[in-house]
Amino acid sequence: MPESPLSASPYEVLGVDPRASDDELKRAYRKRLRETHPDTGGSAAEFRAVQEAWERIGTPEARAAFNRNRSPFTAEGGGSAGDDGDEHVWATSRTEGARRDSRPRSRSYGHPGGWRRERYLAMMREWAGRGAALEDPYDPALVRTAPYEIRHTLADALAEEATARATADLGIGYTVWHDVFAHDGGKIDHLVLGPTGLFALQSEDYGGAVGVKRGELVPAEPGVQLDGRPAHDLADRARHLGRALGVKFAGAIIVLPDDALDAPGVEIGRHRGIALLAVQRSVLGHLLRTGVPGVPRAVGLDLFEVRSRLQRGVRFI
Repeated sequence: MPESPLSASPYEVLGVDPRASDDELKRAYRKRLRETHPDTGGSAAEFRAVQEAWERIGTPEARAAFNRNRSPFTAEGGGSAGDDGDEHVWATSRTEGARRDSRPRSRSYGHPGGWRRERYLAMMREWAGRGAALEDPYDPALVRTAPYEIRHTLADALAEEATARATADLGIGYTVWHDVFAHDGGKIDHLVLGPTGLFALQSEDYGGAVGVKRGELVPAEPGVQLDGRPAHDLADRARHLGRALGVKFAGAIIVLPDDALDAPGVEIGRHRGIALLAVQRSVLGHLLRTGVPGVPRAVGLDLFEVRSRLQRGVRFI
């Protein structure tokens, strides 16, 4: 299950109270297996989620470890984001581990996830109520009880930060802009320019799996909510920005957690000349280096001209 503000806890997947006894937990697991088994009318995704939930809390040792430090709202291997206290991992956008080499990184501008982090904090404080003490807006118990919109905003901020880390290692031939004003009132999470062209990226986390149907992303399991038409909306924002700055986009890419797609990359279609794709985050770098099939690579002076126009015209939200 994805480590996301939107993902259900193992207890919620099994439909049992976190204070339930081991016997109650085991009965709930068996009941959920019968309910979700594909042979009895359930779905493969739900059945798999029940099995994964049991793996995380099915034994006293695993349950104790989860309750202590494997909550979806804390860092791997402990209840903190590092070795320096009990700060929640979501409270900062620090990079995941040290860099493995000293090769030049792509040039990057803007603050990935910054706009959504600010929005999340404002929404959380408003929801908690004026005058209410809010010592830790990233407290797992608080996040778990917040409305969907608030949790989704935090999930998207984390997704943007993860994509920024993935694009940082593309190399010196690439330039990346984050949190870009799209000239239609919206924003594009990331612009990536390199030898394979100019791409508009949107980082999403819906808390579950998605698929493609009739040229658009659609939910692939219960509980997944999509706002509008994500792929087409991104292509429209890219088109508006392209017109305003005099540049042409090679593609519009929805970047998703790896377990949100059954395949590394999915071609959604085309929208007004812009290729639409959905990709797992782990293969994003490969796609941006190799390019989109059927889309010519940007070469020579064209690349420098596009970069200059973007540098002059990009506005950050």
